[in-house]
Amino acid sequence: MALPILEAPKYSVRLPSNGKTIEYRPFLVKEEKVLMMAQESDSSREMMSAMKDIVKACTFNKIDPNELTSYDLEYLFLKLRAKSVGETTTIKIKCDKCDTYVPVEVNLEDVEIPVVSDKPVNIMLNDTVGITMRHVRVRDLASLTDEKKSSADIFSDSIIASIHAIFDSNGVYLTDETKKEELVNFVSSLSRSHMKQIEEYIAATPKISMKVKFTCTNEECKHENEVTLTGVKSFFA
Repeated sequence: MALPILEAPKYSVRLPSNGKTIEYRPFLVKEEKVLMMAQESDSSREMMSAMKDIVKACTFNKIDPNELTSYDLEYLFLKLRAKSVGETTTIKIKCDKCDTYVPVEVNLEDVEIPVVSDKPVNIMLNDTVGITMRHVRVRDLASLTDEKKSSADIFSDSIIASIHAIFDSNGVYLTDETKKEELVNFVSSLSRSHMKQIEEYIAATPKISMKVKFTCTNEECKHENEVTLTGVKSFFA
């Protein structure tokens, strides 16, 4: 006689990038083990891989994590973590004054992310040529953190990853359907003023964050701290 299998509860959340409602379940013991192993490895690459695997499984394989923006993935993962392990977690944060690490309890449900406009952002390069921007997808992150690449190549790749399409009076050219060599040549032809506009767009990419206040536990310090935790890694310190 087969053992009973417990049915996990279902929840829903709206993705910050497009407002799409996603149904998900808490992660299970087998998935928590994957996460623990990734944390123990202290590898950003392993942690990202674990996050992607867990998000895909917990959204019933209906979401391809590689096509999400980085902030979508982090936001969705923290929602999963809150429903799976608990809404609160204790992390160690360094005091601004004396560098003592203080255990601070935070509520993951308080994590915020700026409202993202669903309107495409176009940057005109001249009277007829322009580009449509996008936030970097998870699939591009591995290339942008490849230590074997030169800084120049990573910079070029980050610009390409942020461009959804190039358009002129003759048509629209999707970067996903354009050869890498052509894209590299296109980026190389941009002026400094063009690059400044693109860099400003990239710098404004939404990030998950939370403001935290705490008192240093060092008796000789007792400094009142106020810090902003940014990015999913901050919530596992």
